Amino acid sequence: MKPKFNSFKKTATLLFITIPFTLCSPFDGHTQTTTFKSEIEKVSPFPVTAVKLKPSWIKQREELNTIFLKSLDPDRLLHNFRINAGLQSNALPLEGWEAPQIGLRGHFTGHYLSAASYLIEAYQDTLLLNRINYMIDELYKCQQALKNGYLSAFPESDFDILESQFGGVWAPYYTYNKIMQGILDVYIHTKNPKAYEIVTGMADYVALRMSRLDEETIEKVLYSVDANPTNEAGAMNEVLYKLYKVSGDTKHLTLAKIFDRDWFVTPLAENRDILSGLHSNTHLVLVNGFAQRYSITGESKFHNATVNFWNMLMNQHAYANGSSSGPRPIVTTPTSLSAEHWGNPGILSNTLTKETSESCVSHNTQKLTASLFSWTGDPIYADAYMNTFYNAVLALQNNQNGTCVYHLPLGSPQKKLFLKENDFRCCNGSSCEAFTALNTSIYYHHNSDLWVNLYIPSDLTWEEMGVTLEQNGNFPSDSSTELTVTSSTKKPFTIHLFIPSWAKNTEIYINDEKQTDDVSPLSYFSLNRKWRKGDKIKMIFHYDFHIKTMPDNENVIALFYGPTMLAFETSKELILKGSHQEILRNIVPRQDGTFLLSNNKTDYVLKPLYDINSESYGVYATIRNY
Repeated sequence: MKPKFNSFKKTATLLFITIPFTLCSPFDGHTQTTTFKSEIEKVSPFPVTAVKLKPSWIKQREELNTIFLKSLDPDRLLHNFRINAGLQSNALPLEGWEAPQIGLRGHFTGHYLSAASYLIEAYQDTLLLNRINYMIDELYKCQQALKNGYLSAFPESDFDILESQFGGVWAPYYTYNKIMQGILDVYIHTKNPKAYEIVTGMADYVALRMSRLDEETIEKVLYSVDANPTNEAGAMNEVLYKLYKVSGDTKHLTLAKIFDRDWFVTPLAENRDILSGLHSNTHLVLVNGFAQRYSITGESKFHNATVNFWNMLMNQHAYANGSSSGPRPIVTTPTSLSAEHWGNPGILSNTLTKETSESCVSHNTQKLTASLFSWTGDPIYADAYMNTFYNAVLALQNNQNGTCVYHLPLGSPQKKLFLKENDFRCCNGSSCEAFTALNTSIYYHHNSDLWVNLYIPSDLTWEEMGVTLEQNGNFPSDSSTELTVTSSTKKPFTIHLFIPSWAKNTEIYINDEKQTDDVSPLSYFSLNRKWRKGDKIKMIFHYDFHIKTMPDNENVIALFYGPTMLAFETSKELILKGSHQEILRNIVPRQDGTFLLSNNKTDYVLKPLYDINSESYGVYATIRNY
C-alpha cells in the first residue's frame, strides 16, 4: 500500500530581503535593474548552469528530446502567429493541435520557447540561441502589427466569445499562458530584451481586458468545474507571479491574484477535498500558481492550500507511481469517460482505463513537489519526487526515438500509445520541457549545507563554497552510487544524503570506511566534516521487492524493485494468486536486467516501466484466491 503522507505541520521561516537584479542582454547591451522582495526558502535548487549531466541513460533521454527540438522549423512554429497578425507566411502550417483552425494553436510554440531557452542557458547552445533570437524578433513584429500588446496565434475574438458565453472556444487563456511563459523563459534564460517587452505587453493586454469586466463576469469566465472545461485558464496566475518576480511591478502581482479564485483556494486551505470530478491539469497548475503566490507574499492561506492539495493528491488520487488523472465519476463528455479527471477520494481500483496518468499532470506534479521540498527540506517530498521522476516522467518517453505518450496506462493489458511527432498536443509540449530539465532537483543548498536528492551521474559546481561534486554510477540499474568531493574551503560543511522510503538497508562509506551510524529510510544521512580534494562517498542500496496496493483494494497491487516500478510483459489481464509475501518470494532478478515471477503455473517476465516501448504490458495485477 502506498505510504500515507501526513499533513505537514511545520512552517518554513520566512525571511525577506531586497535583492537588486541587473538583467543584461548579450545582444545589445540593454540593462534593466529592478528590485524584488524575495523569500529565502529553507533549501534552494542550484542555477541551471551549476549542474551538468554526465554520460548516462538519463543523459541519453535528454539528448533524444534535444534532437526533436532541433528538428523543428521555426517558421512553421511562427506561421499561425504571422497569419493572425496579418503578416505574410509561406511556411507549411503545423498539424495536430497546432493546425490553423484549432483553438489551442500557438501553445506548443510556448512550450518550445521554454524548453529551448533552458537548453541555451544550460549548454550555451548557439544553434538554439540564434533560432530563439529569430523567433523573438518575428513575434515582436507580430505584436507590433496588432498594436495593442496582444500576441497569439488565434484571434482576439476568442476572448470576446469567452467573456460573453463563458465557453464556446477552446481555452484561450490556457494557450495565452503557454505563450507568455515561453517568452518569459526566453528572457529569464537568455536575457533577450525584446522578450521582456513582449511579455509585459501581453500582461498589459490581459489587464486591460480584465479591467472592463465586473467581478461577476470574471467569476464566470474562470469558473472551471465542468468536464473538460473549455474555459481552462492554464497557469495564468503562475506566469504572472513569475513575471512579477522579474519586473517588481505590483501591477503584475495584482493581475496574477485575479486568477486565484476563492471557490477553489478556500476549500483547499480548509483541507476539504473537492477534487472529485475536476479536470486534473486545469486545477493542478493553479496550485502551482498558489505556490508562487506564497513564495512572494507569505500568505498562510496559499501555503495551506498548496500543502493540503498535495496531501490530498498523493493520499487519495494518485497511483503508485505518483501520477494521477483518469475517468470522471459523472461522465458528461467522451473524454471524461476514461481520462483527464480526478475521481472520488481513495477510489482508484476501478479507474484503470487505457487513458490514465496524463503526462502534463505528471510533469506539473513534479513541479509542485519540488516547490514543497524547497519550502521544507522534508524527505517526504524528495521521496515522492524520485518516484515520479523514474516511474511517471521517464516512463512516458520512448527510449529509442524520444516520442512521448499522452497517457500512461497502468492496468492490463495495455500499450503505450506514443504521440506522432506532428501531433503537437499539450503533452508533447510539457514533455519537451520535462526532458530539458532532468538536471534539476538533483542537488539543493542552504548556507553551507548541501542536499543530494537524486542519484544521477552529474557534475555540480557550487561556486559560492568553492566546492565541486562529481557523481558516478548507473542508478537504479546498479544499486550503488559514488560521489567525489573537491573543496577549496577549509571550513567543515554538511552533505545530506537522501535515503528513500524503500531503502531499508543502506551502506555508506567515506574513503572506503564504512559509517556506523544508523541509516534510516525516509530521512537524510548527514555527513559533516572538513572535506578534502578527492574525498569519496559511496552509497550501496540493498534493494528488495515490495508491493504498493490500491488505497481501496489491497488485492490490486503494483510491484517495485527498490525505486523501480515493474511492468509485466503480457497480452492478457493480470490475475495472480497467493498472499503478498508469497508473490514477492517468487520474483527473481535475471542477468539481462529483467525479472521472472512464477505464479499460478505461469512464468511472467517483468521489466522497469521506463523501459517499456512497443510491448503489451500491465502494471497493476489483481489477486484472486478463489
